[in-house]
Amino acid sequence: MVSRALPKRPARVGPAAAPEALAARIFLLAYDPAKGRLTGRSKLGKTLRAAALIDLQLRGNLADDNGRAQVTKAKPPTDEILAGILTEIGTTGSRKWRTWIDRRQRAIVRDVRDDLARAQLIRVEPHRILGLIPADRITIRQPLVRRQLLQRTTDVLRPSRLVTRIDLRDAALAVLASTADLRVVIPKELRTRHKDRLAQLTVRVGPVVPALKKSFQSSSSG
Repeated sequence: MVSRALPKRPARVGPAAAPEALAARIFLLAYDPAKGRLTGRSKLGKTLRAAALIDLQLRGNLADDNGRAQVTKAKPPTDEILAGILTEIGTTGSRKWRTWIDRRQRAIVRDVRDDLARAQLIRVEPHRILGLIPADRITIRQPLVRRQLLQRTTDVLRPSRLVTRIDLRDAALAVLASTADLRVVIPKELRTRHKDRLAQLTVRVGPVVPALKKSFQSSSSG
């Protein structure tokens, strides 16, 4: 069995390396340091799947084919989570983006968590809720990494920055956090104030975020 590979060229943020994968970055951003726990757990799986799909699209491994995810001939990623999703899509065939968002949600949360633990960015400790229910206690080992990721994510909302000049990976984090209602990243008042800007950024990021929004709407209505 091939072990999951960490990114070979991680972006340097502070004294430690921030994870390159968007899903890993969203996981860190979803952690609330004040409360000492992950937030938005009910939506986290879908959000991480959407982040991975955006990653694959930005890397050139996936293209949009009339609302469907289409595998390209680009070199597959070395990251095992991304490679696994790409293989899944290639094996099953072209489907709507939402189909891939809705699949294997628990698995991606576990896989991203384990990658971050191996990279020593988080600590995962087993414990029992009320002494009975098994659970994992997660803590951030590199708080500065998260703080600087948060700064980069919220910085895209500054009106002085041209929407067309914003890095698409940073834009993706902002619109994913907004769509998933991760208020620890983008508070409600900030989301309301920059509603139009977030809509413009969503258009730039591509078709995955609207599909994620539809998935959330379907879950809440069901």
